[in-house]
Amino acid sequence: LITVVNMTYGFLMEGMNRRAIKMMFDQYVPPAHIDAMLDDPDNYNFDGESKELSVLFADIRGFTSISEALSASELKTFLNDFFTSITSIIFDNNGTIDKYVGDMVMAFWGAPIQDPDHRRNSVMAGLEMLAKTEELKIGFAEQGLPEVNIGIGINSGFMNVGDMGSTYRRSYT
Repeated sequence: LITVVNMTYGFLMEGMNRRAIKMMFDQYVPPAHIDAMLDDPDNYNFDGESKELSVLFADIRGFTSISEALSASELKTFLNDFFTSITSIIFDNNGTIDKYVGDMVMAFWGAPIQDPDHRRNSVMAGLEMLAKTEELKIGFAEQGLPEVNIGIGINSGFMNVGDMGSTYRRSYT
């Protein structure tokens, strides 16, 4: 009976850990990263750590003028289309989405999954984002939307990363 209880408890705890990891990282990291994390959950936690990472910031140039020229619904669609394309590129290059703030996206490489090529992957993502923006310009112009241009900044070095925030809202940042 004790063995059955221990096995059941272990099974339930493993399931809870898997769900916690999936819920925490589902919107931030590529699905392949989540699968790797679920295969070895003991190597991943939400504790803060200092490690070498690369971080990318990208924002839309002249966004205030763009936002003033569009209705709220048009602006939402415009941003969703832009961020969907950009997020796909970040995920394709093994990046983790940190946050979206207005017209800005912040992403990093090297956490929660180790990435020895974090510098290269972040730069490749930035270059692909610039190329994708040129494609988006054509589609946006066909829809009568304003021209979109972006600025990108990338930095590599030691950073603190982990689950941070308050008791009300937290994020892996």
